[in-house]
Parts: sequence; C-alpha cells; structure tokens
Amino acid sequence: MDLFLDQNGCTVKLDFKQHAFSEKSAHVIVICRFIDKWLLTEHKQRGWEFPGGKIEPGETPEQTARREVFEETGGILDTFFPLGEYQVSNGTNQFVKTIFFGTVSKLVDKKHYMETNGPVFEEGDILTCRFQEKYSFIMKDDMIKKSLEHLNEMRLTLNSKA
Repeated sequence: MDLFLDQNGCTVKLDFKQHAFSEKSAHVIVICRFIDKWLLTEHKQRGWEFPGGKIEPGETPEQTARREVFEETGGILDTFFPLGEYQVSNGTNQFVKTIFFGTVSKLVDKKHYMETNGPVFEEGDILTCRFQEKYSFIMKDDMIKKSLEHLNEMRLTLNSKA
C-alpha cells in the first residue's frame, strides 16, 4: 500500500486491489482511452480530469463508472476493469474511490455534460502534461502517476505472457 499527501495536504492511501479498505467505495474515477488518445472531461470549476463521481444509492462502482463516463464525456465504455482503490483523509473526514481503466468505443454528442463542459483529449504524455494549469488538482496527485505506472506494469506482464 502506498501512502502520500495529495495536492491539498490530505493523506492518501493507495492499493491496487479491490476492497482494500473496510470502508466501501463512495466515488469512482475512470482513466479512459479513446482510440489513441486520453479521454478526459473539462470540469467547470476544477479543469481537465478523468471522468468520475459519486456512487448513487443502489449503484455498483461499475455502474457508476459507466454512467459518469457517459454523463461527462458522452463516451460509451467498451471494456473496463478496476485498477484499485484509494482512501483520502483530511484528519476529520475520509472517503474511498475506486479507480478504473477503460476504453471508450464511441462518443455520443450531447447538449449537456452535467457539471462539465464535455470531452477533451490529450494525445501527449499525460504524466507530464497533467501539470499544466488547465488540469484539475486531482490529475496532479501521485494517485494518477502510480495508477498509470501500475497499468503499464500490467500491460508488460500481460504482453510477456502472450
């Protein structure tokens, strides 16, 4: 389990397994690809970030991931899977988020994208681009860096077994 501080000084515990914490996940974030680009959304207040949000009553994290990607980008998730979970604590309150990785097969043009301005794309190295001013504080956290590194390790492992 990794332990670090986020951009707001909150303590973050990150683990690449499901149900890593006794507390149930209340939110999701979906690291998305569309064709050969990163698919993000432009949050109206925070800036560019991967889609995600709160798990509604009666929803599973998987259902929330599909709903949030569609609401915020118009994207239809083709394949996706959980990468892990992370817990954020400010010393008084804490919550757990499930991290997913997914590929979007299709984008639907929508009139409204909820609290976002819709989809945006990054073709470059997201690990370095994410520090630009247009990006949300969430993208600057080590959770993103460590999740992308973990995803790359998974791909290398899968490719070496082929």
